[in-house]
Formats: sequence, C-alpha cells, structure tokens
Amino acid sequence: MTPEERELFEPVPLRWPRGPRVPPRQPGSTSLYAYLLDADDDLAEEFDIRSRVSARQLTTARVLEADVGEHQLTDWFEAARGGLGLLVLDGLVAFEMRVGDRAATELLGAGDLLEPPIQRSEELLEHASCWRVLWPMRLALLDVEFSDRVRPWPQIPQALLRRAARRISDVDALRAITAQPRLEVRLDLLLWHLAARWGRVEPTGLRLTLPLTHRLLGQLVSAERPSVSHALSRLGHAGLVTGTPGDWHLHGSLESHLESLIERPAEVRPQTRGRRPQPGSTRRIA
Repeated sequence: MTPEERELFEPVPLRWPRGPRVPPRQPGSTSLYAYLLDADDDLAEEFDIRSRVSARQLTTARVLEADVGEHQLTDWFEAARGGLGLLVLDGLVAFEMRVGDRAATELLGAGDLLEPPIQRSEELLEHASCWRVLWPMRLALLDVEFSDRVRPWPQIPQALLRRAARRISDVDALRAITAQPRLEVRLDLLLWHLAARWGRVEPTGLRLTLPLTHRLLGQLVSAERPSVSHALSRLGHAGLVTGTPGDWHLHGSLESHLESLIERPAEVRPQTRGRRPQPGSTRRIA
C-alpha cells in the first residue's frame, strides 16, 4: 500500500463547517497578587489558627481578571502548567463544549478549579471549547512556583482535589438531569440543582439570581431555545417557576415540584381549547 493509499484509511477527526465568529478576547493581565487564604475562606478553614498565620504569607498568587464576554484562557493555562491550575476567586463563567452545531455548557463559580480541556491524539470527533464569562471574574494563577511554596501544607492540594471531584459530581448530576424525557422536569431539576449553590431562601421558596437566558438554559438541559421558552411558560402557569432571565423564583419546595411534575403532570400542561379531552386521555409534553 502506497503512502497516499494509507492516508485514505487512517482515521481523521470528523469536522463540521464553521461559520464566521468573533474571536475570543484575551483576559486582562494584572500585577495584582492576593493571599489565597484571605480570598478563599474554605481553604482557610483547612488550617488551625496557628498554622494559618504561617501559611498565609506563602500562599500568594497572581490574579487574573476577565470581564463579561468570551475569553481565551490558553495563555493562562500554559502559565499554570505543572502547577495546580486556575482557581476562581469570584465571578461566574460558562464552560462550553461544542460538537458540530450543538453545545453543552457547565457553570463554574468561586472555589472551582479550572483545567484546560484535554485533546487526545486518537480523538475521531472534532470538538471545540470556549469560556464565556457571565459575571466579572477573578482567577488565581496556581503555577509551579505556588505549588512549590505550599508543599509543606498538603491540605491545600487535597482541598483542591476534593473540589475537582465535586465538579465531576456536578457534571454527573447534570447528565442525569438531561436524561429526563420531559423538558419541564429537566428545567425544574436544573434550577433546583443550581439553587443549592447560588440560590437564596425566601419565605415563598428560593430565589436564583443568575444570568440564565433561555439560550443558556437550553445548552444546560439539551434543548432548543424556543422549546425552553414554552416550557418555562408552562412552569409559570403552574405556579412552580416564575421570573425573568437573571431573576428566577422557585415557589414551594422541591417535594411539591416533583409531585406536580412527576406524579401529577397534568398540572403543568397548557389549557386546551376547543373540544375537551376524553377522561383518561393523556398528551405527552416534550
């Protein structure tokens, strides 16, 4: 077999045609440094008072700032190579993985550890990723020098490793949510899942103040934006979820939502016009 013939049989990544897009921006580089134990209360709790004082001086990390919009973090991941990664100090970012014309999204915030997406040489399906900042964000650069300085305190990498495991668990929960066949159930479970971390308790339920547009919700639950809009309208009509993108209200309790959505799904169906349905007849909502 000639080299030209061999190339015909070698697997290559499958590619979709790409349309024009605005290139992502580079995040702002600053000369600011922060004491990590001051910027991350949960990490500080890993130490007793005496060891915290001695460790604080050596946990300085360079700070990266990123405004709202799509950003390219490649240079900063390269700067963190060999270290622990990039730690989100505050803000909100959506990590988007795209295959073809569809994207799946993960929300990350303060305390999450970011690592670059892994590109495997044997990958047959081409995919692309991007980081979309939803709230102005600050990141701590945990590079090789930082890792060397905190070597006497193994509780820091151990705590960050637990956070990486928590992120995997959150992604697994999101996968299970998207496996639900009905879109109303997927959206409702997603909002409760996010409210456990970012929600605020109110007398009537939970309030979730996140910039969750219908498009972003669709990427999180694997649905098209128009379908998400209709499903949210049905949830609002049932008195379960109300509000607007950026300010969502979950009324009642999770148990009452599950009862309405799973045990008594007719409550979230829109009112039918014209002929009334026959007793016992049902209509599935996608």
